[in-house]
Amino acid sequence: MELTKVAFGGGCHWCTEAVFQTLIGVEKVEQGWVASTENNNTFSEAVIVYFNTDKINLKTLIEIHLLTHKSTSDHSMRTKYRSAVYYFSNQQKEDSLKIIEELQISFKDKIITKVLTFKEFKPNTAEFQNYYQSNPDKPFCQNYINPKLTFLLQQFSEKIDKRKVAHLISTT
Repeated sequence: MELTKVAFGGGCHWCTEAVFQTLIGVEKVEQGWVASTENNNTFSEAVIVYFNTDKINLKTLIEIHLLTHKSTSDHSMRTKYRSAVYYFSNQQKEDSLKIIEELQISFKDKIITKVLTFKEFKPNTAEFQNYYQSNPDKPFCQNYINPKLTFLLQQFSEKIDKRKVAHLISTT
């Protein structure tokens, strides 16, 4: 089975990693920093998502990404937390642009998420990989990641691997 990859930047990479790790069809998530080209050539927190297109499609991944970070907010931390879909092929670029355009109608405010060339990746240190899976009881996870995962359970329950969020299911 060949996996497809796409990268996402938005909020904290610990949060983004946890969101995508819970999805059926996502086989691997690498967490760290991604750089693109030109004005976006600096590194920004992001993840690379490896997924099985027979189980989950790019549109679902992008929709979940847009809904689980501030994809309509051009706040002061956008350099560190660039809102982006990083593509690995021209077809993925075209598909991503079209998907965001289609999804815009369900958002009140303008989506600011950019579709950018994937240029370079620097992984986070080993101690911070799989952050949520290793630290679900830490305050950061309780305050920032759990609400995103609870939202996913409510809005995308058929796309969630329930084993990965069993502790949330028992408390909701």
